[in-house]
Amino acid sequence: MSGMPGETTGASRPGALLFAFVFLALSFLLLSLIGSETKFDAMWKVLEKGNVFNRGKLFAQPAFWPAVGLIGMCVFGVGHLWRTWRAKSPLGEGAEGLFWLRSLEYLLWFMAYVQTAPLIGYLPATLIFTALLAFRAGYREKRMIGYAVLTGLAVVLVFKTGLSVKIPGGEIYEYLPNTLRTFAIVNF
Repeated sequence: MSGMPGETTGASRPGALLFAFVFLALSFLLLSLIGSETKFDAMWKVLEKGNVFNRGKLFAQPAFWPAVGLIGMCVFGVGHLWRTWRAKSPLGEGAEGLFWLRSLEYLLWFMAYVQTAPLIGYLPATLIFTALLAFRAGYREKRMIGYAVLTGLAVVLVFKTGLSVKIPGGEIYEYLPNTLRTFAIVNF
């Protein structure tokens, strides 16, 4: 529905063309990989016998419904890309794409956290990274950074101590005295 002042249609929103292209590319990629992810052998045998719909054999094949979904994604993705391309100029999509790429920074933060935790331990890594991420998010007051650290401590206490989630201890724990090392590995 349109007609409201300042309203934009789906095709005229920033990034609509970029989204349509990326969606279609990922759909074709997934469709091209379906043979290595699901079994088609039994599906082809059912089709060769000519008795396709006998007792639902085709619909029970492991590859059938994923293939239907991916083919649908490709067909409708082509339609969406075509509609969006006709309604919008591709100029200006680059700035929107760069804006989307900024979110990958948090993937890098997470990867750094995952690499750091086995070295210094789950508790110290969590406390350090919650403080760093709070600072990165723009919080500069000590009180707010302290709240972030307390949140990290609560996460560790709930998951590692309370729920006994098996997370490997850090290599730095090896330098602690025996009784303290065991306590730190089990609880933090």
